[in-house]
Amino acid sequence: MSLRILVLALCMACLAAPAAAQPSAEYRLRTVLRGLAHPWALVFLPDGRALLTERSGRLRLVVHGRLLAEPVAGLPRDIYVEGEAGLLDVAIDPGFARNGVVYLTLTRGDRDANATCVLRGRLVGTRLEDVRTLFESRPRKRGAVHNGGRMVVLADGSLVVATGEGSDRREAAQDPRSHLGKLLRIAGDGTVPPGNPFVARADAAPEVYTLGHRNVQGLALVEGVLYASEHGPRGGDELNRIEPGANYGWPLATRGLDYAWVRVSPFTSLPGLVDPRYVWTPAIAPAGLLHYDGEMFPEWRGDLFVPALVGRSVRRIRLDVHGEVLEEEVLFAELDARIRTIAQAPDGALWLVTDGAAGRVVRVGR
Repeated sequence: MSLRILVLALCMACLAAPAAAQPSAEYRLRTVLRGLAHPWALVFLPDGRALLTERSGRLRLVVHGRLLAEPVAGLPRDIYVEGEAGLLDVAIDPGFARNGVVYLTLTRGDRDANATCVLRGRLVGTRLEDVRTLFESRPRKRGAVHNGGRMVVLADGSLVVATGEGSDRREAAQDPRSHLGKLLRIAGDGTVPPGNPFVARADAAPEVYTLGHRNVQGLALVEGVLYASEHGPRGGDELNRIEPGANYGWPLATRGLDYAWVRVSPFTSLPGLVDPRYVWTPAIAPAGLLHYDGEMFPEWRGDLFVPALVGRSVRRIRLDVHGEVLEEEVLFAELDARIRTIAQAPDGALWLVTDGAAGRVVRVGR
């Protein structure tokens, strides 16, 4: 080989795209469910079955990895389904094995006036019984976007529920009298827990747990500490460590731009407001959050997983002992899919729920 050809070959090698980084753990992807109508949430039951919501208004039961043909009966008929509104999250009571209690979030109303609601019922066979409304957000908002809807059950059995600020009512996120743009805490029977941070204030709704949120759609507990993933506008998506009574800034402080490419606020941080632990710009649209503690992937134990809609991947986040982000890894981008939520199966596998009119569920295993 001549010197000229050798130099040319070396130059071409330098210009070549770098090899893709090896993932931090080996895994296999397998589609287990197909043809779902805008699936939104998935939770596993103690016996290995799973409940899955479709935003279109159906609650589905998954048995031995197969979807039962008929939806779970007993849901209310007045679910408002449009845009981002519909049947949203599902969670189970800590005592589910003995009481069968299931919690659901959904929207009610219409385009001009709608609310995020929390329902409670008992799963008996393939039917929900004793269904009742525990909570309905006030005031009702206009439009079918920024409904929040994600929830998590705390160790004491109380629920933390996310509500969006309705997009065009962003100032409500800073109003403690309003449920919009908040994390709210209610007891499993719908009453207000006495330990809520604003329960003694006459100028605040007693359910308010934290304020200053745009549209939280991910909640997860890490050794008893609550974390939230939150949609920003153009950029400024956030991972937050939740402290009861704290103000997370929206719309007074943000690192995102409005959709018209103008600043929402001149401030990215202000005294008295809690800064995010991590920010994504450009936006990835974080749509869920999971703390992994399974046995199948010991390499990932203790990490957070953030499914992304716009980002079409899952972000693995490793935290230090103080809750600061040490590293981020992009996973499952080979699916090239908007990923709505992620759940951990009893065997430690991860189940990814993709967004869309023909959504699917993909198992991540060994």
